[in-house]
Amino acid sequence: MELTFSQACENNKAAILTVLQNFFKTTKHVLEVGSGTGQHAIHFAEKLPHLSWQTSDLLINHFSINQRISSSQLNNILTPIHLDLNNEWPMVSSSKTSLFDGIFTANTLHIISWDLVQRFFTGVQKNLKEGGTLCIYGPFNYEGTFTSESNANFELWLKDRDINSGIRDFEAIELLAKSAKLSLISDNAMPANNRLLVFIKTG
Repeated sequence: MELTFSQACENNKAAILTVLQNFFKTTKHVLEVGSGTGQHAIHFAEKLPHLSWQTSDLLINHFSINQRISSSQLNNILTPIHLDLNNEWPMVSSSKTSLFDGIFTANTLHIISWDLVQRFFTGVQKNLKEGGTLCIYGPFNYEGTFTSESNANFELWLKDRDINSGIRDFEAIELLAKSAKLSLISDNAMPANNRLLVFIKTG
C-alpha cells in the first residue's frame, strides 16, 4: 500500500502550530478528527510534547497514519481509532475523566455533508470536557460571501466532486457550536484564505 502525502499539510502546519501552541498550552489529551495522511499529527505531537495526540479517521487512511507514527518514534502520539461521523464516536463515555480536553480538525467540514457537520458537533459535545478547547481549521464564508476568488473557485471544485460538500458559513458553524455548548474565543486569519476557529466548551 502506498504512503499518502498532502502538500497542503506541509504548507500550513507551521502556521497552525503557532495558534495551537497558544490554545493547547495547558491541554493534555487531544483528539484529531480526520487525521488524513498523519502529517499534521506527527508535526504537532513533536512540537507539543506535553500533550497526548490521539489520531482518528476512516479505516482507509489508517495505513499512512500508522506508518508515519511508527517512523516518528514519538511516544505521545496514539495509533488511529476508527471514527466515522455517520456513527457514534467510539470513545463516548459517561465518565468525564475519560473525555478529551482538546479536539482538533483540519480541512474536514467543507468536504463532508451538512448532516455530517451537524453530527461532528454532536460528537464534540459528547467527547470534549467542560473547559476543553476545540480548534477547527479550514475555509469559511462570512455573511454568505466568499472571502476570496480562490475560495469561490474551490467551492466549484468541491461541488463538482460532491454536491453535498462546500465551504461553510461561519455564522452557521457558530450557531451549531453554541448548540453544543461551545463559545467562540478566537477567529484567526491563516494563509491561503483559511481560518482557524477556537471554541471553549462551556458546559
